[in-house]
Amino acid sequence: MNLLIIGSGGREHALAWAASRSALRPRIYALPGNPGIAELGTLLPGDAADHDLVTAAVAEHAIDLVLVGPEAPLVAGLADHLSERGVRVFGPRRAAAALEGSKVFCKELMQRAGVPTAAFRVAEDSKTALAWAAEMPLPHVVKADGLAGGKGALIVHDRDEARAAVEALMVEERFGAAGRRVVFEEFLDGEEMSVFALVSGEEYALLPASQDYKRAADGDRGLNTGGMGAYAPVVGWTPTLEAQVRRRVIEPTLAALTSAGTPYMGLLYCGLMVQAEKPAVVEFNCRFGDPETQAVVPLLAGDLLEAIWAATDPAGSRGALTGIEPDGRAAVCVVIASQGYPGPVRKGLPIAERAVVSSDEALIFQAGTRREGQRLVTAGGRVLSVVGLGRDLPQARAHAYEAIPKEPFDGASWRHDIAWRGMAALEGASGSSRN
Repeated sequence: MNLLIIGSGGREHALAWAASRSALRPRIYALPGNPGIAELGTLLPGDAADHDLVTAAVAEHAIDLVLVGPEAPLVAGLADHLSERGVRVFGPRRAAAALEGSKVFCKELMQRAGVPTAAFRVAEDSKTALAWAAEMPLPHVVKADGLAGGKGALIVHDRDEARAAVEALMVEERFGAAGRRVVFEEFLDGEEMSVFALVSGEEYALLPASQDYKRAADGDRGLNTGGMGAYAPVVGWTPTLEAQVRRRVIEPTLAALTSAGTPYMGLLYCGLMVQAEKPAVVEFNCRFGDPETQAVVPLLAGDLLEAIWAATDPAGSRGALTGIEPDGRAAVCVVIASQGYPGPVRKGLPIAERAVVSSDEALIFQAGTRREGQRLVTAGGRVLSVVGLGRDLPQARAHAYEAIPKEPFDGASWRHDIAWRGMAALEGASGSSRN
């Protein structure tokens, strides 16, 4: 099999790593990829936004399957463009990818399907939005309708913050066209969880639940980022909660998409807020999450690529999306970022060789890196994902932090408390059992 992975981040490196271990023995290509993926396959130059360039690469390298990592190409219709030309693609078509591409589409579909989510209102202009900002109960959330790189959801706690959020999105157009329409939502409290479903129509398989840590600084402080780390499986994921997520979230969503003539095929990311084993959907994404993927993929006992191949053949997928159950271990992913992230960062800083060496206890996935001659240097905000593995969460967490060298590169920064919620839950349960 010839496999083409679209994307260049830690998520794509983790997917390439999983594919390299598949019984399908794929020849791996990535567009544009990164130096970590280059150790597993061949990098192809270009921009995934250029659909004709991607199509030409598929033809030149006789690609059998395209696996799309980031959301923007899917929302822009890359899967449609390729599938119309007979190419097998893992990723939803444009109409179904609107689950992530438009918050309004997503909220309205959930409303019709009876999927639990926060109450919401849609503002089409800044005058209306500013009026609502002055009257909505606090706290509440203001979201850009379109793609904003994971930074378009703003939690506001007072009227000044609410007004500033509207002005940033709709007046200043900080995220361009994405913020020309905004969604106001009630604030949901509880435990955040990310659940991945491998989907083919209304057939699906769940991967281990994970938890992302989005704030830049320890203690969940600082600016929102693309994700500073994650752990899996989530403490508190129970059979009762799983049954609720299947029955109330995933199945009605997939049925609603099928009924609308836009059946889903690809990875459905369910961002949940959970209280008392009752889930509510914060967001849906149309692709593997980053950095959750780096924590989830190493825990799969089966062959992920075989399951993805089965999902891309709806006629033959019934009962085939199996064999990817968790292997019983835990994983903690710590993201090593450049100083200043999520703001402007310096690039071209040399990365210590020991910072990118994997072991049985810790895997290193590259993201914002590039080669300058023989040197590996920084090339972005999130540079490395260090994934500790262990028999349980405490051991996995210890392995992750032990694998981070004192100075991976000049100005490197990372959170020191990834998985703290899981650790606190374990300590609470241990304390309860002793009483």
